[in-house]
Amino acid sequence: MDKITTVGLDLAKQVMAVHGVDATGRMVMRKVLRRDQVLTGSAALPPCVIAMEACGGAHHWARELTGQGHTVRIIAAEFVQAFRKSGKNDANDAEAICTAARQPTMRFVAMKSVAQQAALCVHRLRQGLVEERTALINRLRGLLTEFGVVAPLSPEKLRRELARCLDPADLRVPAPVRALVADELTALDHLETRISTYALQIAAHARDDERAQRLLAIAGVGPITAAALVATVGQPQDFRNGRQFAAWLGLTPRQHSTGGKTCLGRITKRGDAYLRTLLILGAKSALQAALRKPPELRHALHRWIVAVHDRIGYHKALVAIANKHARIIWALLVKGEDFDVWRVTPKVVAVAAA
Repeated sequence: MDKITTVGLDLAKQVMAVHGVDATGRMVMRKVLRRDQVLTGSAALPPCVIAMEACGGAHHWARELTGQGHTVRIIAAEFVQAFRKSGKNDANDAEAICTAARQPTMRFVAMKSVAQQAALCVHRLRQGLVEERTALINRLRGLLTEFGVVAPLSPEKLRRELARCLDPADLRVPAPVRALVADELTALDHLETRISTYALQIAAHARDDERAQRLLAIAGVGPITAAALVATVGQPQDFRNGRQFAAWLGLTPRQHSTGGKTCLGRITKRGDAYLRTLLILGAKSALQAALRKPPELRHALHRWIVAVHDRIGYHKALVAIANKHARIIWALLVKGEDFDVWRVTPKVVAVAAA
């Protein structure tokens, strides 16, 4: 058998397809392995490039295969799709992964460490609880509407309205429904307690990390955003510049250009949606702070934020500010410098439609 140089591994829960080629690109191996056979099979191979799609478990397998001396490449699924020649099945997916990994201009996903993934678990659980809380509040508001009680959107005002509904003297809501509302209110309190506990853990991670502390100096970047960025971005040097980092976060315009005519559309929304959401929320805070600041006390970044807001409106300005924050974050992480807002001289960036 010719020496295998590149292997495409289509990950799954129990059965995984393998496609191997030699230095010329000729297929020399094609098989299916059970989950418990993967490491045994890879140990029998000479050191080679093993590629896989970015998915659940990809970083675990990357760490295991790297420990065997292989070079692991993790590829975003959208980049693999273009190399699938026919119908979608495990064998064709493994071949497409192998072909994509051999492209000289292919971009790869950085492998995460166990510590990074452990830190991100807290973020994922907290985000799930926030979504559960939102769903619970919406259910409560919907149920109360059936009895003519239109609860306000604000969580604080909603709680005051629920307290009135739980009063036996309030005849708007029947007694059986009051009991259900009380149960849901208890569940809401439990959710908020867990959310607060996880937020404290995240804040502790940010407090103990020098890089996260450096990011906290940026207006609109709080402990949750700083800790999430540090845990997700292992090697910021993998990005050539701040614009590439912003593009990785999906904060740059989608292009549909031809014939020398540049057409920019909405942002691509590629990459980590959680990080992008945090940056957009931080941009709201930064915009509000800049607008509240007296003109004579605004520094260069404040003036840029206000100018962008006046020129393109609220929603597009949020995208532009998040994009600017992403570029600043990349520079701080790569250079290891502290943030000095008086050194920032923003330039107008391309802004996508919100």
